[in-house]
Amino acid sequence: MSVDRADWHSGGDFPAELPPECGGTHIGMFLAWIVHNGLQGEFHDEESPEELEAVRARQMTGREFLFRACDGKFWDEDMSEEGKAFCAAYYLGAGGKGYGPYIEDYERVLAGGLPSTYHVEDTWANYDAIAPVINRRYEEWKAARG
Repeated sequence: MSVDRADWHSGGDFPAELPPECGGTHIGMFLAWIVHNGLQGEFHDEESPEELEAVRARQMTGREFLFRACDGKFWDEDMSEEGKAFCAAYYLGAGGKGYGPYIEDYERVLAGGLPSTYHVEDTWANYDAIAPVINRRYEEWKAARG
């Protein structure tokens, strides 16, 4: 199942001054967190080991990983079973459709004062700002599961 795709964001009212890759920054930040927490799918363990290591070593951002290893598309197979379950609750939200609390956290932490969510820069500093929020949400999610 497709979770999100950069091309879903780079059309319509997408800011004309930005490259289409900016439609994948929010996806890449979440993917980087998935990789840094060992929740990537076996597919990437087998097919993208160099890219996984580059993300872990901060030599490649999550957005770069999204485009190099995932063709700009975020799929269920990109995550482990636990990663999928957390993604369904946090990234996709109630019913597993649309956007859940993740995008709200992302916008609150990273997009304040910017012309749009798509103007968030794809940097490790921004990842370092959102990662503790995702960590907290993940711990809350695990605690709620029992």
